[in-house]
Amino acid sequence: MRNLLRHLYVNVSPAERGASLLAGAFFLYDALGKEKKSGLEALLAGYLLYRGASGNCFLYNAIGKTKPDNRSRNVNIQLKIVVDKPRDEVYTFWRNLENLPLFMEHLESVDSLNDSISVWEASLPGHVGTLRWKSEIVKERPFELLGWQSLPGSSIENAGKVEFRDVPGGTELHVVISYHAPGGIPGESAARILNPMFEDMVEEDIRNFKWFIERNYNF
Repeated sequence: MRNLLRHLYVNVSPAERGASLLAGAFFLYDALGKEKKSGLEALLAGYLLYRGASGNCFLYNAIGKTKPDNRSRNVNIQLKIVVDKPRDEVYTFWRNLENLPLFMEHLESVDSLNDSISVWEASLPGHVGTLRWKSEIVKERPFELLGWQSLPGSSIENAGKVEFRDVPGGTELHVVISYHAPGGIPGESAARILNPMFEDMVEEDIRNFKWFIERNYNF
């Protein structure tokens, strides 16, 4: 056992360990919260929690990595969805940023300070905490494109855009989001861990948007 422990290097950076704990908590919450329990998801949660608590990564061991990697990586998400509503209505609804918490499950509030700057507050997966940041609309073509980015000093650095296009059956939304993980979490592997978690959140929010605007919102 001692020989084994000697080979369990701390090869995960402190911030990356935080990412593993956050992701592990989310997957455990998700696995146990489903009506049909997911053993595979629970197993993944256990590994991520071990990785975060111990600072040791089995995959890193396998490739001979014995030290943490502090390189920073962006996480990028792209989604497309068609909404059965006219483009002007879809854009107008989205442009009023205070509407976003109506369908974004993890978004607690958006408060507009003026026409371009707003304050966002979101809950982390599993409701283990909240994030708060300021965002600014940096590019806008009415009824076609809306682009934003977080302001310096925000707890989560992010930027993105939504493009609106007429298609048969309604309006196509092309959503692009890029961010640094909370707290500036470094490491390519941390980005790979967090990407599915945040991508699931974004996909769910966009599906909620489609459901909400098609069935529950009257212009």
